[in-house]
Amino acid sequence: MLVSWLAGLGAGLLGLHVVQKLLFPYFWDDFWFLLKVVRYGVRMEVYKRRGELVTVLDKFLSQAARQPHKPFIIYEGDVHTYRDVDRRSNRVARVFLSQASLKPGDTVALLMTNEPDFVHVWFGLAKLGCVVAFLNSNIRAHCLLHCIRTCEPTALVVGADLLGTLEEILPSLPKDISIWGMKDSVPQGVISLQEKLSMSSDEPVPRSYHVATSLKSTCLYIFTSGTTGATCVLKKKFSASQFWNDCKKYNVTVFQYIGELCRYLCRQPKREGEKEHRVRLAVGNGIRSDVWREFLDRFGHIKMCEFYGATEGNICFMNHTGKIGSVGRTNFFYKLFFPFDLVKYDFQKDEPMRNEQERCSPVKKGEPGLLISRVNTKNPFFGYAGSYRHTKSKLLFDVFKKGDVYFNTGDLMVQDEENFLYFWDRTGDTFRWKGENVATTEVADVIGMLDFIQETNVYGVAVSGYEGKAGMASIILKPQKSLDLEKVYEQVVTSLPAYACPRFLRIQEKMETTGTFKLQKFQLVEEGFNPLKISDPLYFMDNLKKSYVPLTKELYDQVMLGEIKL
Repeated sequence: MLVSWLAGLGAGLLGLHVVQKLLFPYFWDDFWFLLKVVRYGVRMEVYKRRGELVTVLDKFLSQAARQPHKPFIIYEGDVHTYRDVDRRSNRVARVFLSQASLKPGDTVALLMTNEPDFVHVWFGLAKLGCVVAFLNSNIRAHCLLHCIRTCEPTALVVGADLLGTLEEILPSLPKDISIWGMKDSVPQGVISLQEKLSMSSDEPVPRSYHVATSLKSTCLYIFTSGTTGATCVLKKKFSASQFWNDCKKYNVTVFQYIGELCRYLCRQPKREGEKEHRVRLAVGNGIRSDVWREFLDRFGHIKMCEFYGATEGNICFMNHTGKIGSVGRTNFFYKLFFPFDLVKYDFQKDEPMRNEQERCSPVKKGEPGLLISRVNTKNPFFGYAGSYRHTKSKLLFDVFKKGDVYFNTGDLMVQDEENFLYFWDRTGDTFRWKGENVATTEVADVIGMLDFIQETNVYGVAVSGYEGKAGMASIILKPQKSLDLEKVYEQVVTSLPAYACPRFLRIQEKMETTGTFKLQKFQLVEEGFNPLKISDPLYFMDNLKKSYVPLTKELYDQVMLGEIKL
């Protein structure tokens, strides 16, 4: 009797397992992922109720106490242990405490590239309870000035290799900002932080300076897209040819990527032993499906953890199943915790569609829609520093009913029948190129400073074989003015980061606008840069000639075949 009962139970369980595999193949993947999310949420709530908020710095300090001699950063062959980083960051804290009179809550802007002192300065300032603003090291001139003015810093710290960039804007910086350089010899008006560090104590500052009291307390300002005890390997710049050698040399097990990085690696000449490494996990975003497959086939079984999220956003996804091409997956329970929708988008008007009742409508599965995320007390949107209008511009009101509020991600996504989500495109006034967000208004403003330009419309165009979209500018000349291609080239390369410089120009006699008088981009994006389809004059950015040159059929073919690199 017992035997037959057990046999029946086993058969029933086997049947349930088969049914689950057929009807709900991702049930357990979803269950364990959601369990992790809930566990972290509960932990955050417990910390909040106890008043014991744990910051990145707190996590680092606990690791430094537990394993002081373990390497924390490996940089160009030099090893910096947890103790080394802790002590040098103490020196940084002591310098600013005594020399700059910084206090908790003060903002300090940081303009540095990948180097150990970036972490030393960040942690040192964090030990004083300061808010650190990470400035993009690629930007220059008025773009850099704008970022500095926006975060309103008390001090600015500049890396040794960026002091030249600093000198370009030094006379225009607010006079009440103290400026520090990570070099013994610095320009006039700049204090040498390097020199002060050599004479500073490495004694810890009291913990009371950096105790976090609220989740709403400002920690960082990031202008753009924690430590767990894994050693971090840094390089000044990414090198596709040396990447796998470095992974083997330093026994790397995890790396962070953007889509372009993986494509660069796949473009390298094949070598023997490419699968002989210890990398088991890659985390990042923006990798194309074809590159994903090629990467795994060539470099071995590496778990690709593709994710989606924005620094300021209140919604994120993570591909916890490894489905190629997907940025993540949703289900009924996930939407309970993180309510979001994909709504119909009007590409002509460049805004979400509204019906007769002035409400938005969800798209069907398989159709691209604008990703919006519900804003409420459990999923807040803290917004941006400065004027509220910047924060308000990212919000949609009365979306499905009167009074509701949603965060507009500006991204178009597609949800398939299995509830996997895929990035489709970027909308509005930004596009991605070389792994960076390009602000079209910023580029248009720079070009518009030229005295022969009347109007500029900047947008991104798809280029075969490349991630994201390359920049293109449609230009109207002022009456009786002629186009100076060398001046356009000089203006963009001196005022914009390399990734933001338009690769193509189009000269038009007039520009179409939307019903709300915004410049029309949709048709321009659709037409691209094919000289056989466009009668307007087209030009291509030639870095060798330091000018824009006519885009001929031959040049177009070379770009499309990958013979000319963008």
